[in-house]
Amino acid sequence: MLARVESVALVGIDAVPVLVEADANPAAERKTLVVGLPDAEVKEAQERVWVAIRNSGFHPHTGRMTISLAPSDLRKQGSHFDLPMALAHLASTGQVERQDLSDFCVLGELGLDGGLHPVPGVLSAAIGARDSGKRALFVPAENGPEAAVVDGLRVYGISSLAEVVEFFNGQRDLEPLPHHLDGLDLDAPEYEVDFADVKGQDHVKRALEVAAAGGHNLLLIGPPGAGKTMLARRLPTILPPLSQAEALETSRIYSVAGMIPSGRSLLVARPFRCPHHTISNAGLVGGGAPPRPGEVSLAHHGVLFLDELLEFPRTVLEVLRQPLEDGHVTIARASGTVQFPSSVMLVAAMNPSPSGDFLDPVRATRAQITAQERYLARLSGPLLDRIDMHIEVPPLTKDELVGKPRGEASAAIRVRVQMSRDRQAARFKGTRIHCNAEMSSRLLRKHCVLGVDGQALLQRAVDQLGLSARAYDRILKLARTIADLDGQDEIRVPHVAEAIQYRSLDRKLWRG
Repeated sequence: MLARVESVALVGIDAVPVLVEADANPAAERKTLVVGLPDAEVKEAQERVWVAIRNSGFHPHTGRMTISLAPSDLRKQGSHFDLPMALAHLASTGQVERQDLSDFCVLGELGLDGGLHPVPGVLSAAIGARDSGKRALFVPAENGPEAAVVDGLRVYGISSLAEVVEFFNGQRDLEPLPHHLDGLDLDAPEYEVDFADVKGQDHVKRALEVAAAGGHNLLLIGPPGAGKTMLARRLPTILPPLSQAEALETSRIYSVAGMIPSGRSLLVARPFRCPHHTISNAGLVGGGAPPRPGEVSLAHHGVLFLDELLEFPRTVLEVLRQPLEDGHVTIARASGTVQFPSSVMLVAAMNPSPSGDFLDPVRATRAQITAQERYLARLSGPLLDRIDMHIEVPPLTKDELVGKPRGEASAAIRVRVQMSRDRQAARFKGTRIHCNAEMSSRLLRKHCVLGVDGQALLQRAVDQLGLSARAYDRILKLARTIADLDGQDEIRVPHVAEAIQYRSLDRKLWRG
């Protein structure tokens, strides 16, 4: 008897429908054959499914069982195929009254006792099931809240194989989980840190406000203990709250990675990722078999912080160039190509010299200057050009250290950032651009027109600093953001002057 159940395969953060078919042949000796490009994890599920069926009080097939996973040219990976394979097995032997369950989507990992364990990627599966017109989605109970944020789909959280079989046989009633996306509070995420706690560093806080307002990448340069990491960790607190669309997209990445926090259905705060400098290329941008999202994708719609930037291997840093430019990571394999989104704000921190301190251009020896030049050369020009702002973070003075924090609270700064982002949203309405940092050359020419005085000032900066074409564009984008924070449609000379000041490495202030 032939039976059908629908499930999904995960490709990146997308869910592709997979039809699970089972055919029982009682005349042959006991054997289970799984076809359709299953990986080792799916193949080894055969015995687990057989034992789970027996321990759930049903009768596993004693003849030949053929299970097909279609389409056959797509690699099937993951333990979530356990439950649909078990249901197809039981339906093909008449223990589930309905043989065709293909209008339902089912996924879950089975324990040997027939209980269900949570699986990754449920949020993407729910979106895929809804978009393909499925009647309902059955997932492990622990994954239920995660799937229930998707509207237009009935979601059932189940705890065992027996429970779902009884439902299909009309022996048990199950209530779908309530859709609860509208009940999530995205406007007031909780943070453990605040800018009100920061002493001094007013110019750095201003730079972080500009970066947040325009979505600009940022490099903090200062000696150990100056507060670079402390400041960077507070950047998410002044970013605008996640929209529902952003929260869903970011949560899909964490769902596929199996990193949705326990008891949560969606991420409600912008992510902040801080990988160690020993990370590999695959750990940073993604990879592996099957491909998994890297840190740059886990920071999507948030902040990727690289502390001790020049301690990262240069080859690792260079792989960031494409994700920073394109807003997504493309992982090519012989079996196909996978994309993960990576629209992030990059914040990096580094020491100004091998000794960790700013060099005095008058007292520095030639050996010290040469060592510093070799040290700074670890950061390639193309990557540096993709970082809009280079900010010096000097150590605090004695008075600042012993004094009380007098800075603004993050909430007050966030209001100004939100107002600036609102202006940008109106400017870029109807496009895929969300903030000034994402402007193309065409939009740059349209929205970053300078007056005669502003153009003359920027031309002098180009001549004196030897700026590249990309650095020139970055300054224009920064000036546009500063004007937005000032509530101005026109970019004025003070806006250009402030933008130029945010290019410390171009000015080489500590080299003399």
